Amino acid sequence: MPQKKKKSAAELKSAAKSVDVTAHDYQVTLETSAGAIRLDLDAQVAPGHVRNFVALTESGFYDDCCFHRVIKGFMIQGGCPEGTGRGGPGYTIEAEFNATKHVAGVLSMARTSDPDSAGCQFFLCLENASHLNNQYTAFGKTADAESLLVVTKIGLVATGSGDKPLEPVIITRATVKKSPKKKS
Repeated sequence: MPQKKKKSAAELKSAAKSVDVTAHDYQVTLETSAGAIRLDLDAQVAPGHVRNFVALTESGFYDDCCFHRVIKGFMIQGGCPEGTGRGGPGYTIEAEFNATKHVAGVLSMARTSDPDSAGCQFFLCLENASHLNNQYTAFGKTADAESLLVVTKIGLVATGSGDKPLEPVIITRATVKKSPKKKS
């Protein structure tokens, strides 16, 4: 099977600029080896993160990525192209801290100690993680109970060194569903 060519950082950043968060709502589905996780993205609180996540998803960036870090009772982390927790898309985006609480099912961007170092790695909370509030950019949540069950299931896998799952949990495919913005 031929390897799909990854887009450059410039191509990804350009694609993100074309994501229209004023006219559309976005839902991303992560088809994983543990089941489907549907995520409703919240552009009202973090438009830059939503644009970035949608562009990465539409480019196929997350296809065949793994959840490389699982901490029971805390979170599951994925989106690293290397599967190590050290990879990125070749650029970073600015933090968009907001009032969204880091509770079970919340989607947030991973980063280094630099608040403006997020790029492609994300995490989903397994429980209340209030110490992350206003420290990490939350930009979505699981769309339904079934999706939260899959997140919880992944959160229970056995892990080894570095909180890496002993059996890989793979995002086989990630897709975007775009719908007209709901009137408030």
